[in-house]
Amino acid sequence: MTIPVLDKIKGEILNPFIAFLLVLAFVYFLYGVVKFIAGYDNQEARTVGKQHMMWGVVGLAIMVSVYGLLNIVVDTIEAIK
Repeated sequence: MTIPVLDKIKGEILNPFIAFLLVLAFVYFLYGVVKFIAGYDNQEARTVGKQHMMWGVVGLAIMVSVYGLLNIVVDTIEAIK
């Protein structure tokens, strides 16, 4: 049995927001890759690129975790009803 309000909130608000943040983290990671490659002869630019890539991966991991936790919470609430 599904809860219509919960499905609406998840489908219309939370999932698009999580997808947007996933894309944002991926673009940040790609920005770090470009900085790393473009600064191949400059150690400081390579370090900045590595930091951007690292934080992009951290952002991706966090958003995937949030998506998984959201699904666990919704499924648990629906199972209780």
